[in-house]
Amino acid sequence: MFPKSSDTTFKDKLYAQHLGKTKAFEKPKPAKGKAEAHFSLVHYAGTVDYNITGWLEKNKDPLNDSVCQLYGKSGVKILAALYPPPPPEDKAKKGGKKKGGSMQTVSSQFRENLHKLMTNLRSTHPHFVRCLIPNESKTPGLMENFLVIHQLRCNGVLEGIRICRKGFPSRIIYADFKQRYKVLNASVIPEGQFMDNKKASEKLLGSIDVNHEDYKFGHTKVFFKAGLLGVLEEMRDEKLASLVGMVQALSRGFLMRREFSKMMERRESIYAIQYNIRSFMNVKTWPWMKLYFKIKPLLQSAETEKELANMKENYEKMKTDLAKALSTKKQMEEKLVALTQEKNDLALQVASEGESLNDAEERCEGLIKSKIQQEAKLKETTERLEDEEEINAELTAKKRKLEDECSELKKDIDDLELTLAKVEKEKHATENKVKNLTEEMASMDESVAKLTKEKKALQEAHQQTLDDLQAEEDKVNTLTKAKTKLEQQVDDLEGSLEQEKKLRMDLERSKRKLEGDLKLAQESIMDLENDKQQADEKIKKKEFETTQLLSKVEDEQSLGAQLQKKIKELQARIEELEEEIEAERAARAKVEKQRADLSRELEEISERLEEAGGATAAQIEMNKKREAEFQKLRRDLEESTLQHEATASALRKKQADSVAELGEQIDNLQRVKQKLEKEKSEYKMEIDDLSSNMEAVAKAKGNLEKMCRTLEDQLSELKTKNDENVRQVNDISGQRARLLTENGEFGRQLEEKEALVSQLTRGKQAFTQQVEELKRGIEEEVKAKNALAHGVQSARHDCDLLREQFEEEQEAKAELQRGMSKANSEVAQWRTKYETDAIQRTEELEEAKKKLAQRLQDAEETIEATNSKCASLEKTKQRLQGEVEDLMIDVERANALAANLDKKQRNFDKVLAEW
Repeated sequence: MFPKSSDTTFKDKLYAQHLGKTKAFEKPKPAKGKAEAHFSLVHYAGTVDYNITGWLEKNKDPLNDSVCQLYGKSGVKILAALYPPPPPEDKAKKGGKKKGGSMQTVSSQFRENLHKLMTNLRSTHPHFVRCLIPNESKTPGLMENFLVIHQLRCNGVLEGIRICRKGFPSRIIYADFKQRYKVLNASVIPEGQFMDNKKASEKLLGSIDVNHEDYKFGHTKVFFKAGLLGVLEEMRDEKLASLVGMVQALSRGFLMRREFSKMMERRESIYAIQYNIRSFMNVKTWPWMKLYFKIKPLLQSAETEKELANMKENYEKMKTDLAKALSTKKQMEEKLVALTQEKNDLALQVASEGESLNDAEERCEGLIKSKIQQEAKLKETTERLEDEEEINAELTAKKRKLEDECSELKKDIDDLELTLAKVEKEKHATENKVKNLTEEMASMDESVAKLTKEKKALQEAHQQTLDDLQAEEDKVNTLTKAKTKLEQQVDDLEGSLEQEKKLRMDLERSKRKLEGDLKLAQESIMDLENDKQQADEKIKKKEFETTQLLSKVEDEQSLGAQLQKKIKELQARIEELEEEIEAERAARAKVEKQRADLSRELEEISERLEEAGGATAAQIEMNKKREAEFQKLRRDLEESTLQHEATASALRKKQADSVAELGEQIDNLQRVKQKLEKEKSEYKMEIDDLSSNMEAVAKAKGNLEKMCRTLEDQLSELKTKNDENVRQVNDISGQRARLLTENGEFGRQLEEKEALVSQLTRGKQAFTQQVEELKRGIEEEVKAKNALAHGVQSARHDCDLLREQFEEEQEAKAELQRGMSKANSEVAQWRTKYETDAIQRTEELEEAKKKLAQRLQDAEETIEATNSKCASLEKTKQRLQGEVEDLMIDVERANALAANLDKKQRNFDKVLAEW
């Protein structure tokens, strides 16, 4: 670092720079019994002497010589090469000096790091930086309190804190202080007057309950001691909390006062309603009011006629719908009859096929018996084998017999194949017919439930593909097992070939022929199994078609149920009309009673007039006019009663006719339902018959497999008997080649199955695309659901508006009723006056009566208008409520559909994940 430096140069430099210039640097005073000191530093705890001998060498941080020697003597070559032995002293000194200039020691690195730290500290404004030792044992998490306090005292940290607390570390500008802490006492600072920020802050601090020695005022800032700002912040938070509570209390009081005013308004309205009801109860027995009550319902006859016209239109629409439904049902019945006939034909064909299968089973049993006999003969021949010539003769004879039997078996198998081919052709024809019928049925049912059927078809197709995949995997597994078995047989034969070199050519040839026959029989059995699998698939298709037909039948049943619901609704409507008719009758009876009361009152008035005497001619003419008007009213009432009776009778007739027609339709629907149930039971019986036929075919297959096993057992016995005589290897190698060819065929079959698997994977991808389309459909349904929810909200808003209108109309109605009550009271007063002064003031009373009648008519017209408005508003309200309920039902249905689709999607995703 310093090439020409030494301890003395270092000491001279220290003296030149610090002696006499800094108080902390002093010359040491020599003391007895102590080491030599070169300079001393005055610390806070006292003066400390320092010795500079070897100071620069220690500052270079060299390794210990003993350590270097130990590493140089190490057995590890790399470590010994890193620490070679030191050179002679002269060279070492020269080299040491050269190396000292280029060497970067630990102390130099520490110095650089310290320099960086100091630059960072100077760039910031820290109060103190002190390093403290928590404990002397160097254990983490342990704090020795006395040691730390001692260090703080020695370092002067406690003294610095005391000084800091005596000072004013916190300071704020006057404007900021005024803006922030004005809340503490806003009354000190007037709002309308201008005040300097410094004066405002002085007044504010003077009015606050704090220690006034903890703050000082400067030219632009307020100075605070440590802790005072925290107190001010707490006081500000408390003040704000109290103000917020006050605002909340005021707002709550305002809301409650408004609620109380509403309650008082309701109370006044209740009083008004009670007053109106009491006045109505008082006026209810008044004859003119009774007449008004009787005449008013007659004015609504036009509305009833409109409703009847609407009912007629709806009834005609229902008739047309029922006619269409009956025509479609007739067509379906005809198609079902044709299907039943075709099914009966198929049942007969299946029965004939079952008989042919029984014949084949009998033949198989005969063959089994003949095979048992042949086994006995073979045993006898094996026992009698003494000479090779006799053995050859017996084997040739048996060979010929077996060839004949194999030819017979081949003929039987050919016959069975022909019958199976015929059955397949017939099944194809029936399948084509059924497909045509199903297409027609699908065209009829597409308009009813497209989405549900598509989903069902997708699910069923998915299940079919899964079943096909499983079947193909089972086939592949069986083929692989057969392949492994054949390979094992090949290995066994290769092991046994070495022992079979002694048999003769004739025995080997006979054995080959028998094996060929067995292979042919096995191939024929495999063909039969394939035919059986095809038949099983066709039966499954038929079952699927039957399930589709059953679903269609269920859809028709649901249509019938809907029609029955409509019939019930019509019946309920008819009952409502009957109730209305009865109400009209009651009203008519009331009108008649009121008419009788009016006639009585007129008679009483006439009697009073006669008793009073002195009736003028004008009074008589007025009475005559009144009687004529009364007769006109009576005639009008009679005509209206006749019209009502005629309409009631017509409605009754229509009701009876509609009930009869609906009953006939219900009977027809029940008959159709019974027919469909019968056809369903017949379909089930046919399915059971087909399943029984399939079981018979399976039994026949089992018998054939047993026969094949017996033949294989015979061959195995022949092989075991002929193993000792067979010696030639060339023929057995030919067998090996044949087996290899068979293995190649099996490999080809496996490749075909793999191709099928790839096709199925493609189908799976198609299904995944369909699933994505379904997801898109679900998203569209969710959008429709949101639109419905928006419509529901708008309908609710309209309903609220209508409610407000209805309340306004009710208030107007109450006002009109008040006017009516006043008018009625006036009429009562005029009536009393009329009764007292009837003779003297007849003309005046008549004029007043006319005025009152006009006023009554006006009031009645206004009441009728308000009632009509109320009725229309109530109807619109009910209609909107019904629409809202329908929309809510649609929303719930959409939610249910979305949930079902989500569940199906999750299940389908699970299935795909398993694949």
